[in-house]
Amino acid sequence: MNTMTKHPPTEAVPHDYLPAAGRDAFLPFYDLLSLVSGGARLHTNLVGQADLAAGQRVLEIGCGTGNLAIRAKRTAPGIELVGSDPDPLALDRARRKARRLIGISFEQVYAQRLPYPDASFDRVLSSLMLHHLDHDAKIATAAEVARVLRPGGSAHVVDFDGSLHGMHGALAGRMRKVGHVGDNEHDGLLRLFDGAGLKTERVGTSRHRLMGDAAYYRATRPA
Repeated sequence: MNTMTKHPPTEAVPHDYLPAAGRDAFLPFYDLLSLVSGGARLHTNLVGQADLAAGQRVLEIGCGTGNLAIRAKRTAPGIELVGSDPDPLALDRARRKARRLIGISFEQVYAQRLPYPDASFDRVLSSLMLHHLDHDAKIATAAEVARVLRPGGSAHVVDFDGSLHGMHGALAGRMRKVGHVGDNEHDGLLRLFDGAGLKTERVGTSRHRLMGDAAYYRATRPA
């Protein structure tokens, strides 16, 4: 997810993004892992926080196999939803899962350079994606989120907060060395979106015994 050059979706060529399951070969197990690790609860909380309503245009960045996007669409059928991700294999799976839903699409897009007009979305959603990006990519992504939000629109984000609790927390120390999870410590995501011109607040925390603490943020573009 850190650069813009695209490569064919094959293990023989290094990806310029982190595949949804870490490696393409693990993708068939991604949804099961998400389920047993508590992803459904995170998604339910995030969708509830977003206050979705008919007529809104909604973007998810880093949608993976579409679990959050599909939950949002089923919760608020009257929204128009775009799920975006650089991983073509994950997007293919998302499209299959959503094939009976109207008003939802999935596009191969990098969060750091969104191909959408200014002020074109009412809501932006992101679940457990930003900690995969390096510092510069995070800054670029926050700027893009601010740009595509309509005045009064808001981004709703859940991500690991950098604590050392749980299995993911145990791995976080290693990831701090490359600046990924470490950027999230001490409400780093709040400062990130504030720096992009959004009014940001932390609105909750979830703890999972394996995956560690995840923080929820609301970042609103001033009207």
